[in-house]
Amino acid sequence: MLEVDPGDTIAFSTLDAGWGVEPPREDGSERRRFEPRDPHLDAGHPLIGPVLVRGARPRQTLEVRIESLRVGAYGFTVAGGWSSPWNDRLGVGEGESQVLAWELDPDAGTARDRDGREVALAPFLGVLGMPPDDEAAHATGPPRPWGGNLDCKELVSGATLYLPIPLDGALFSAGDGHGRQGDGEVSSTAIECPFERAELTLSLRDDVELPTPVARSGNAWLALGLGESLDEAAANAVDVMLALMERELGLGRRDALALASVVVDLRITQVVNGVVGVHAVLRDDAIR
Repeated sequence: MLEVDPGDTIAFSTLDAGWGVEPPREDGSERRRFEPRDPHLDAGHPLIGPVLVRGARPRQTLEVRIESLRVGAYGFTVAGGWSSPWNDRLGVGEGESQVLAWELDPDAGTARDRDGREVALAPFLGVLGMPPDDEAAHATGPPRPWGGNLDCKELVSGATLYLPIPLDGALFSAGDGHGRQGDGEVSSTAIECPFERAELTLSLRDDVELPTPVARSGNAWLALGLGESLDEAAANAVDVMLALMERELGLGRRDALALASVVVDLRITQVVNGVVGVHAVLRDDAIR
């Protein structure tokens, strides 16, 4: 296990979410994947970690500064088959999956599929988080209050994620590289890709205690709400945002709610991980 001091920067590369070591093959045959793998412990995302942060303890906040992200050479997006809980409703059924294979150019900042369609890259790590405070093995799919599979596309280079620490040492892990994703991740996959290099700085904060993840991205605050339904996730995101507005702007609860109805945007983070996500966004220039 890697051990770091608060304020240290870690650098690593990642596999794609399917443990692949090569792009999907054009003929649809099975591609090579990382081996060996434990069929139980390695059934989820391939993650880098856990990283023990010396001195970390519950009730503190882990500050994750996303310094830089560089994608690998390929990516893929899946529709149909196993990939989305909405398959029947969206008219794609449970048949064979459609796979978009992407060629990624990190220097040009573009992704191009085999039909020549091109999109701009906006890379981020889908999984950033810590495990619950117990000895059990936990699935990597659902996000939790301590982070994990948040799949928030706003967590690009330059963003900072704040996570409540659930256990001594933090035991932080990261992975699930995405080249680009739309809010919602409606097919259950983004541009899934390996990362050639990712750099994260891990620090500890004693001045604030959080119930769920909060982030700074661009010129905005983000409050990430999680729930079994979009209603629950949205209410949780607003609750955290109101507490943030009270603390940062010195507002009373009712004033914060009234202003939030005017200047805070609710966006769907993802709807495909069992526990769904909504993030509330407050831009710095929204209140003058």
